[in-house]
Amino acid sequence: MEQSYSVSKPLVKRRSLIESEQHHLRERFMHSTSFEAYSDKEILETVLSYANRKEDKSELADRLLESFGSLKGVLEARPEQLQRIEGMNTIQTGLISMMVPMARVWMRCANEGQELIRNSQEAEAYCKGLLIGERVESAYVIAMNAQLGVVGKRQVSIGSISEVSVYPRIVVETALNFNARTILLCHNHPGGTCKPSREDILSTHSLQKLLPQIGIYLLDHIIVAGNKTYSMSQHGDITLQPEKKKKHKKT
Repeated sequence: MEQSYSVSKPLVKRRSLIESEQHHLRERFMHSTSFEAYSDKEILETVLSYANRKEDKSELADRLLESFGSLKGVLEARPEQLQRIEGMNTIQTGLISMMVPMARVWMRCANEGQELIRNSQEAEAYCKGLLIGERVESAYVIAMNAQLGVVGKRQVSIGSISEVSVYPRIVVETALNFNARTILLCHNHPGGTCKPSREDILSTHSLQKLLPQIGIYLLDHIIVAGNKTYSMSQHGDITLQPEKKKKHKKT
């Protein structure tokens, strides 16, 4: 006689309980549209539940937080690092990996109507929108006209600026291609302090001497580290040209 397979009642009950708890987390978010009242673990459980609704996400959330130290660490982890965690599948990995890039896209969209960079606060906000959450060191040139309106931007390096020998040439080339009158530099320090290194300052000084020879001026060099920013001009690491000081003030 053939034997039919069946799932034990305790297992069915446990799965129903798990699905009910995860449904509650999702419904709670849909009603509030905010994570303000959630713990870091609850945030992870809610996000993970959209990828797989039948498995318990509590233990997986614990493993992620323990492995990466914090919710910030989880969100900034590389896909291959996430995949090493027991219980993580491809869909869950992709879902978490896209969170920070999506936040950057939102920040860029939010700044689209603010294409004038009139002071260091606006410069820092613009650069943060480009670099926050980046996992590797990247550098951008933001090209502007004489009225400090943004006319274009270009990523000019990936990796340490001090190790990229063509960095000054690419900066000049980018400024000329956009017919810029003024440029703003920015790069990030992933997982570090936003204070500039000696190499950061030296490379910026070299550019500040080089650019005026072709009629282009350096407005500032912003460093982004996590949620913090550092303005070289505001900290006296570089000196602005007289006409730029009048336009580019701290607010």
